[in-house]
Amino acid sequence: MFFDDKPKEECGLFGIFAPEQEVARLTYYGLYALQHRGQESAGIAVSDGRRIQNHKGMGLVTEVFHQEILHSLQGKMAIGHVRYSTTGSSLLVNAQPLIVYFQKGMIALAHNGNLTNAVELREELGNQGTVFQTTIDSEVILNMIARYRRYSLEDAVIKTMIDLKGAYSLLIMAEDKIVGVRDPHGVRPLCIGRLGERYCLASESSALDTIGAEFLRDVEPGEVVTIDEQGLHSRQGLPKERTAFCSFEYIYFARPDSTMDSVNVWESRRQMGVELAKECPIDADVVMAVPDSGTPAALGYAQALGLPFEEGLLKNRYVGRTFIQPTQQMREVAVRIKLNANAGVIRGRRVVMIDDSIVRGTTSSKLVEMVRSCGAKEVHLLISSPPVRYSCYYGIDTAEREKLVANKMSIEEIRKFVGADTLCYLSEEGLKRALGGNSVCLACFNGDYPIAVSQKFSKQDLEC
Repeated sequence: MFFDDKPKEECGLFGIFAPEQEVARLTYYGLYALQHRGQESAGIAVSDGRRIQNHKGMGLVTEVFHQEILHSLQGKMAIGHVRYSTTGSSLLVNAQPLIVYFQKGMIALAHNGNLTNAVELREELGNQGTVFQTTIDSEVILNMIARYRRYSLEDAVIKTMIDLKGAYSLLIMAEDKIVGVRDPHGVRPLCIGRLGERYCLASESSALDTIGAEFLRDVEPGEVVTIDEQGLHSRQGLPKERTAFCSFEYIYFARPDSTMDSVNVWESRRQMGVELAKECPIDADVVMAVPDSGTPAALGYAQALGLPFEEGLLKNRYVGRTFIQPTQQMREVAVRIKLNANAGVIRGRRVVMIDDSIVRGTTSSKLVEMVRSCGAKEVHLLISSPPVRYSCYYGIDTAEREKLVANKMSIEEIRKFVGADTLCYLSEEGLKRALGGNSVCLACFNGDYPIAVSQKFSKQDLEC
């Protein structure tokens, strides 16, 4: 959207094995906590040990599920999914979890990420007579697992992993167990929790907190974990490769109260602000954030330089996922519907405004203009991540490379385009320091892709 110039969310996963609990309702709450990761569709699949039931629909979790539906989903285990399609069609047929029936029973699958060799795998399966019902690469994974189901589910998953290239976290549910998987590079997140004597899996630890579960640990890259009647079991499906956890989880996507790969998201964002203060100190009167993801960095920046932090931009908490913008005039209004400037904080002052990223630059220019119109003496725009110059192929919907403003312009040209007195980005080194030296994927900043992308790769064929 014009007024939401950010990379779009990926997908969110939640799964639980708890025969003594209302698993559908717990999954509903888990998905509600992960709603920020996808707002196009939601779904829950439940197994009672004999068969798998599934309900999914377009819209938010609260729109797709109501009391009667949750009551009808009775079982001992469940997996759920919230989706934002990184490419392709936003259709009910593409909503997850996906379910397949085959000779030995049923399997449900929920997927976060993108395969970079999905085109070849789809062609291979198609040549063998596989019929596809969706346009998403998740169905490729599901069909490959079903192809190997003469083995145990875990063995079938591991054999499938050998053929998969790209980024993925998976939840796979048979009638009697749930299997969680993370790709060998650990690009997409997945963690393990315990609720009483039972176990659950989620994209973020905040979802575990929501249902009162204890966070145990992250699933390791290449690890295959199983939850069943006997408890939690683990196997190393594939060896770890170059660890490349998505840096944008820390910068923007994840909830600030989540912990990922032993790093608290809020603290990592605050440290980005501290590093930004070292690299770009500004003599200013007030520091403010572009809420909400820019807030921790702005606080860290203000604390490091001893400057006051105030709420100069206020967010409308009731803005929905979409807003009809039929005319240019309405597009101008749209920015102010989501964010409005607090003139009492801004007027007559030199302002540092901190945001987490710039993708196309359209919203940044409107925000700078808005702050100036409130009487700011100076507007210094600081970004708590490096310039986004490259597209992501691993499950984030960034713009095509030619639409990325940092790919087309120098930093000075972007500064002029957005109308700021200063424009400063956090360096890659500063970002790494803020993350405590964790090995992360920086491909959208420097083009160093940790996983090879197929020559046949087409964004139209890939979705989480």
